[in-house]
Order: sequence, then C-alpha cells, then structure tokens
Amino acid sequence: MYVDGFVLPIPKKNMAAYRRVARIACKVWMDHGALEYREAVGDDLKAAFGVPFKKLAGLRKGETAVFAWIVYKSRAHRDRVNRTVMTDKRLQKLMVPGAMPFDSKRLAYGGFKVFVRS
Repeated sequence: MYVDGFVLPIPKKNMAAYRRVARIACKVWMDHGALEYREAVGDDLKAAFGVPFKKLAGLRKGETAVFAWIVYKSRAHRDRVNRTVMTDKRLQKLMVPGAMPFDSKRLAYGGFKVFVRS
C-alpha cells in the first residue's frame, strides 16, 4: 500500500471554493483507480506537544490547514494513476494559474510507503 500525503494552508474565506475543487479532484482520482481519497480541514490545531499543524503549515492569520491523502496499491500504481489524472480535462480546468483557492507554492506533498495498518 502507498499513500500520497498533503498539507495545504487555505484561507478560511476560500474553504467553500476549495471544497468544490476537492470534490472534483476526489472524483477524478477515484475514476482513475485510487483506492481512497480523503481531505480533512483543521479543527484542533493547538497541539500541546510536537510541532502543531499551524506551525508546520506556516498558517497565517485567517488560514486553516487541510490534511489530505490518497491511497494506492503501490508506488507503481500511484505513478500510473497520477499520469492519467494529470491528463484529465476536469483537473486541467482547475489548474489554471490563479484559479486555485490557495497558494500552491505553500502546499506540502510527499509519497509514503505504508508500514503499519489495521
């Protein structure tokens, strides 16, 4: 199993617009073979230990964090899915410069091998 993980700082005023983008992205990834697609908005970001998401995401006044992940069978499966996702016209319409409801330069992303699961 393989997971792509994301942390995005989102202006709170843009959450409705981001939710619309996320719903389309979910449909696109699932249509192309992702096993699971999840996006979660910050609710309790004032951790008493470790590095709080607020700091990790570099949140500014009026922003919240979105923590998202997409699950695949393997890294090779992820690579195949993402190749087709990136050519999907539904996603290309969303990726117009300046159209996203967040600063894509501040998005954190990585691919992870799952080593524990229930």
